Amino acid sequence: MKMMRLYALDWVNFFLADVRGGLGAFVIVFLTSKAHWSASEIGIVLSISGVVGIMALPFVGAFIDHTRAKRTLVAAGAFLLSFCGLAIVWRPDVPVVLAADVVMAILGGVFAPTVAAITVGLCSREGLAARLGRNAAFDRAGNIFIAALIGLLGISAMQEAPFYITPLFAILTAIAVFSIPAGAVDHLKARGSEADQPIAASISWFSLLRYRPFLLFTVASAMFHFANAPVLPLMLQKLTLANSGLGTEITSLALIITQATTIMMALIVTRANELGRKPLLIAAFAAVPLRGILCATFDQPAFLLATQVLDGVGGGLLDILVPLVLADIMRGAGHYSLARGVLGAIQGLGGSLSQSFAGAIASFAGYNAAFLTTALISLFALFFVMFALPETRQIAPFFLREPSPAKSRKGTTFQG
Repeated sequence: MKMMRLYALDWVNFFLADVRGGLGAFVIVFLTSKAHWSASEIGIVLSISGVVGIMALPFVGAFIDHTRAKRTLVAAGAFLLSFCGLAIVWRPDVPVVLAADVVMAILGGVFAPTVAAITVGLCSREGLAARLGRNAAFDRAGNIFIAALIGLLGISAMQEAPFYITPLFAILTAIAVFSIPAGAVDHLKARGSEADQPIAASISWFSLLRYRPFLLFTVASAMFHFANAPVLPLMLQKLTLANSGLGTEITSLALIITQATTIMMALIVTRANELGRKPLLIAAFAAVPLRGILCATFDQPAFLLATQVLDGVGGGLLDILVPLVLADIMRGAGHYSLARGVLGAIQGLGGSLSQSFAGAIASFAGYNAAFLTTALISLFALFFVMFALPETRQIAPFFLREPSPAKSRKGTTFQG
């Protein structure tokens, strides 16, 4: 029975990746090539939806901590995301696209944290690293499958095809997630609470930022995303301008390379108990400056696409490590998904601001200057991880690090 639950979790990750990957970057391609939207219109809609999605993340995280309907949340979200994609195709005007994109942005903060919470609720602490690595491997395999499928459909059929196949994968996602028995998920453990310890009370997302281990990891992640987020969009812009009419195919190929590399990273993360979290974090952070330098040095399309291997080592590896590192840091707090939401909000804010920042540099000084700027910023992030962030596997449970009531009344903050 236990193995059946874990196999069901494999397919949840695979099919959910198909639902998300069936839309993603292809919305931009559709609006540009078929709906004939201007770059400014797309930018405004993406900015508004992005800000709303980022602001919603802490609230979504708190809801995930409290709800016992995590399976229903995943299934309903998959169907709603599919409907939003169809709405964009049927009515590609500003009000409909804006509303759909806002809902999609919020749902983007639902799926990964909810699946991570279900995983924490199913697995032991010792088995969590291996299970999260396996989750990521199936997620990335799903991304490769859907990117390849959409690439073929984009050539042989129509660019609206990605939006019409996502409902099928939403149905498959629902079947997979409801194959996990409702009673199999320990919801107390899913929110990061220790068995015999009370849930830490009165924790807001502001107070989390006064908790030193969480603050250090959040600062490092924010710098990472500020440096890494604009690299792929800039590279795709550069390649699409030089290869007109192949935007969908280039995007698919770039995603396939990244996801294939991330599968290898996921297999490495399954051994994070033996290797440690910090060496893997250092490897992820080191990939970003190298990628920026290479993108600034070479212009050949094949070489630029090959640098997506480093995106898998960098962004892909960090994405896999986030739920594991947070499980270490927040162990015993009872607010695991809230912490995930706060971290995601700050990461998203850094990524969103960096898009405008790097785009402005590219406009005034060229793409190479933008790539080199991201490389410089990411070097600071790498040094921060190397010298400031501890090995999180060795951090004591949260409830052993809370201030005493007397100190709390004096305003003492959490200590790492």
